[in-house]
Amino acid sequence: MTIVAAYLLLCNSLLFLLMGIDKRKAVKRQWRIPEKTLLGLGLVGGGFGGILSMHLFRHKTTKGSFKAIFTLGTAVAIFLFVYFL
Repeated sequence: MTIVAAYLLLCNSLLFLLMGIDKRKAVKRQWRIPEKTLLGLGLVGGGFGGILSMHLFRHKTTKGSFKAIFTLGTAVAIFLFVYFL
């Protein structure tokens, strides 16, 4: 159980951080983090961190693919948490 919780905490924290960095770089018109990196991390369990960062940083909020993948990633995280509980 603790491994699953640590994995989910890491995925969500990392995605939250990367979304914040990507937003800052977008404002400064600098190199950006690839969308496939953000979407991939959201899909493997980091969806909640992605959704939270979308609203907090107001980043990628109009992209339907991000909303869908992050919602699916949140569902994956909930499933993993409940399954290994």
